[in-house]
Amino acid sequence: MTHKNNTHPRIILMIDDNPTDVLLIKEAFAFCEANSEVHVAEDGVYALEFLQRQGEYSNAPRPDIILLDLNMPRKSGLEVLVELKSNPELKTIPVIIYTSSIIKEDVRAAYDNYANSYIRKSVDFDDCIRIAKSIKDFWFTSSILTEP
Repeated sequence: MTHKNNTHPRIILMIDDNPTDVLLIKEAFAFCEANSEVHVAEDGVYALEFLQRQGEYSNAPRPDIILLDLNMPRKSGLEVLVELKSNPELKTIPVIIYTSSIIKEDVRAAYDNYANSYIRKSVDFDDCIRIAKSIKDFWFTSSILTEP
């Protein structure tokens, strides 16, 4: 394991089919100067292609963290989480569930399948800034992340 130099941007893969949520989080990370690049996969199928560098994603960077929505077409966030955490090359990437669901069963299923965190989405920009700052402070500043 090596510790990334803070001058290199942190790579975030946001797996979400809602363009408004994506825009809010991208702007929130920029606002709190997180020194990050947010890449987007619009559903679980695209996300797995991105992570496995398949097709149009052959040059995709390895994310430092993943923000994963649960409710998506084609392949749900929970299905993506299960596949990620069963893949030896991908299972060490921290996965933050970032979703509107606060249903107990969803929270339990996420943690049962090794999600690293569970955060409720917000449509309030100030709240999105608070969320982005907390992710930046914990995952990019306090934590040491793995590299391939």
